Amino acid sequence: MTEDQTDLYARISHSRTADEVVQQIELLILEGVLRDGDRLPGERELSKRFDVSRPILREALKELEARGLLESRHGGGTFIADVVGQIFSKPLIELIGRHPKATQDYLEYRRQLEGLTAELAATRATDFDRDILTRVLGRMRAAHRIGNFDEELEADIELHNAIGESAHNIILLHTLRACYRLLTQGIFFHRSTVFSAPGARDRLLAQHEAIYDAIMARDAEAAKAAAQSHIDFVAAAAREAERSGEWARIARLRLQQRDRGA
Repeated sequence: MTEDQTDLYARISHSRTADEVVQQIELLILEGVLRDGDRLPGERELSKRFDVSRPILREALKELEARGLLESRHGGGTFIADVVGQIFSKPLIELIGRHPKATQDYLEYRRQLEGLTAELAATRATDFDRDILTRVLGRMRAAHRIGNFDEELEADIELHNAIGESAHNIILLHTLRACYRLLTQGIFFHRSTVFSAPGARDRLLAQHEAIYDAIMARDAEAAKAAAQSHIDFVAAAAREAERSGEWARIARLRLQQRDRGA
């Protein structure tokens, strides 16, 4: 067991009640330390690390499961539930996906959130946060260099998540994660259409590097401007991809009509 793992589930230092265990795990979820799908240690190990009895631990886990924060998988252990996915209801997600206006509204909303988040990250990021940002950007650069498209897309989202964590604002963190979830599900547009535009991958990497550099320099104004400029580019690329797709559809219909006439 590493020192970091020991610190994650800290010893309960008060009256060692189930409520205290519940509170500590809730805070780990709320602060974004534990994410949906993360597996908790086994009962014996977790009770030892919290320094509570196993009956107390079982009571706490049962309460967290009743609140919808944990889920037990038969023979597989206990996992953090998908609390992020519940921020937007399924009917609302489907409704948003059916109306193109929602794409621009989504990006307009994200522009403000991303700007504020980068601004806060520039002033609040700890040395640990800055180390995480450096690692993720390194992954993005490596994927870009070898042309690993899927890995670069994953690193893109992970970098935005890391910036959200560096802002140390719980509401911003979870709101952004919900927004990224919609993006990865392709609700608004497929990110591949933005990445595949001529020169887009190079420009996107440069934009992410600009945000990173400003945060590392603790320049809040520059970080905000870089983040909003990035979203402006994505919005323009999404509009162009939508327009190009519509033009292609119309041209195809014209060709089919002329073929019928011939």
